[in-house]
Amino acid sequence: MAEYGEWNRKGATLSDATAKKEYGVSREFIVKGIRAGKLEYREGSVWGNPYIRVLRSQLEEYIAEKLGPDRLASGKSQTELRKIKKEMADLQKRLAALEARRTQLEKATGKEQPPGPAIAAAGGAGRRTPLL
Repeated sequence: MAEYGEWNRKGATLSDATAKKEYGVSREFIVKGIRAGKLEYREGSVWGNPYIRVLRSQLEEYIAEKLGPDRLASGKSQTELRKIKKEMADLQKRLAALEARRTQLEKATGKEQPPGPAIAAAGGAGRRTPLL
């Protein structure tokens, strides 16, 4: 049985499509869990397309029970790795945009500095200037 307010907590529920993406389980696997009484669910539909919402905690327990804890751990690891790679790609794009903007501003002000670490630009590698 779900805890009080668990359905309303951010990240506590996921759809069958998200479960497939994050844990690699099919809709049929989720339906079997519902019929066995292991998973609570709510039905919804977006633009006429039906989906099933389940509680993440119950789904994780069911996956560990039926497929083993190793499968659950590998699914979580793969999801985290995917998120990290995406964030790194976004940061690289942002860094490239910032470097391009810096180059434009340096050309506009007439001060061009060679690209490199901030320490080298501050006056030498290894030498630190006091903050005060």
